[in-house]
Amino acid sequence: MCGIVGYVGPQPALDVVVDGLARLEYRGYDSAGVAVLSEGVLETEKKAGKLVNLRSVLEATPRSDDGIGIGHTRWATHGAPNDVNAHPHVDNDARVAVIHNGIIENFAALRLELEEQGCAFTSETDTEVTAHLLSRELKERGDGDLAAAMRAACRRLEGAFTLVAISIDDPDLVVAARRNSPLVVGRGKGENFLASDVAAFIAHTRDAVELGQDQVVELRPDSVTVTDYDGASVPVREYHVDWDASAAEKGGYEYFMLKEIVEQPRAVADTLLGRVGVEGTLTLDEMRLSAHDLRDISKIVIIACGTSYHAGLIAKYSIEHWCRIPCEVEVASEFRYRDPILDRQTLVIAISQSGESMDTLMAVRYAREQRARVLAICNVNGSTIPRESDGVLYTHAGPEVGVAATKTFLTQLIACYLVGLYLAQVRNQKFGDEINAVIEQLAKMPEQVQQVLDTVEPVRTLARSLKDAKTVLFLGRHVGYPVAMEGALKLKELAYMHAEAFAAGELKHGSIALIEDGVPVVIVVPSREGRGVLHDKILSNIQEIRARGARTIVIAEKGDDAVRPFADELIEIPAVPTLLQPLVSTVPMQVFACELALAKGNDVDQPRNLAKSVTVE
Repeated sequence: MCGIVGYVGPQPALDVVVDGLARLEYRGYDSAGVAVLSEGVLETEKKAGKLVNLRSVLEATPRSDDGIGIGHTRWATHGAPNDVNAHPHVDNDARVAVIHNGIIENFAALRLELEEQGCAFTSETDTEVTAHLLSRELKERGDGDLAAAMRAACRRLEGAFTLVAISIDDPDLVVAARRNSPLVVGRGKGENFLASDVAAFIAHTRDAVELGQDQVVELRPDSVTVTDYDGASVPVREYHVDWDASAAEKGGYEYFMLKEIVEQPRAVADTLLGRVGVEGTLTLDEMRLSAHDLRDISKIVIIACGTSYHAGLIAKYSIEHWCRIPCEVEVASEFRYRDPILDRQTLVIAISQSGESMDTLMAVRYAREQRARVLAICNVNGSTIPRESDGVLYTHAGPEVGVAATKTFLTQLIACYLVGLYLAQVRNQKFGDEINAVIEQLAKMPEQVQQVLDTVEPVRTLARSLKDAKTVLFLGRHVGYPVAMEGALKLKELAYMHAEAFAAGELKHGSIALIEDGVPVVIVVPSREGRGVLHDKILSNIQEIRARGARTIVIAEKGDDAVRPFADELIEIPAVPTLLQPLVSTVPMQVFACELALAKGNDVDQPRNLAKSVTVE
């Protein structure tokens, strides 16, 4: 889940690489480093901590920035986050520099082999193995062919990795390889770029080339050559990125997360665009599954991690309600290890913001091995999970730089609703007018999300008052329970405090023992109109915890006067259909967690120990 940048072209390479790293720092900020090759000299610099530490060193020691360059921001897996373990890593002759994302699983055996051959290692990382492997291959070949050396090295590596290398033997070439880890090419005019995310080069070009599994790419100023690990040419898919550099900037906000929360109405609207055809029927992006395939489905399994898992839990309610198909929701990291029962009549829905989450990707591959059909919901065009699925529905949240998911969560919910409605359509479970009625309700959601944002200032005040709280508990019922789970996760991610969500009906079964005087409890109240029985039951839950001293923070529909007497703090949201309520009830929790974390002095864009995309298992 590290950030990778490579550049070859006429611009100052150091400037391009460091600027690219700044756009990728959300992928890892334990350390950062660069390597620049100019006039036959390979220079590297690396520093523990955030990118600002590396910038300070680079500014204090002027150096050549012509030629070609590579750079890296690290989320530590092998070895402590210090200067020595930071990337790039070089061979003993300082002729090759390598950066790496992922984990090389057989590094220990390779390291022992290389040490026996006289290689001296300076770090604890698995990455350094590749620098010595490349160096050895180049020496044995004697022709300076870095791409051939990379292919040979990759054939020996096991695990998930993206590797990028430069060598003094070929000063106009950047070589990279990928296996189970993200890598994309930016194609410019007289210059070319490499990165783990298009955000790194979006200021220079919006033309991209996606790389497939087990491929090696050679970048020169005027060419991009892609081969497999055996050296055979392979076809590539080129695409145009539909957002520009300004979308990845803070736009006047102090933090990306603040900006991304505010962008949610637009993101929801964009994800809904173009979904209804001329005949009033739903159409999805790249639905390579036929209507016959979908009518043959007897079970749905949703796989996801983190926030995406919570979106999947909400999707279960809508899919089962609209389609009458049994639906399970699984944590992707556990899925393939429990021997799940899958067959050709199973539809697996994989939800991943990046399309590169390794746990979800491996679960997708397992599902395909079992002959299940796979549909991806993803925000990143051309990423691995969509490419390896039978169909994909892209969300259109645009770039999300803050590590904690906000607008991508809401757009995933929209995508899940669309999938549920599409299945109901092709399986004839809903009439056209019924589906159109829900689509009309969804079309109103951007405005209703905006209403929440316009009235959320009291939530910020409340959050600041709780900065010294030791814990915050969350309660919910029906679709409000996954919303409560998402609220608790946001506090853990951003405020580094204990937060836990419970299904409100489970209070009497043990968790009410946690309630004591002054404990803040956030309660997501179901719609009084749509779920009257559950509404009354959760009122009883509120009274139970309030009687035991809890400070009740109630999120309820505007006009729900029944909850007012039992709410120490009342957060009102627009009245919407029950299944769609998470789109509005989640937003106050995002603001609450963000503001509380800021009150504690935390960096909400780059919370400790976390990175945006988890590309290792």
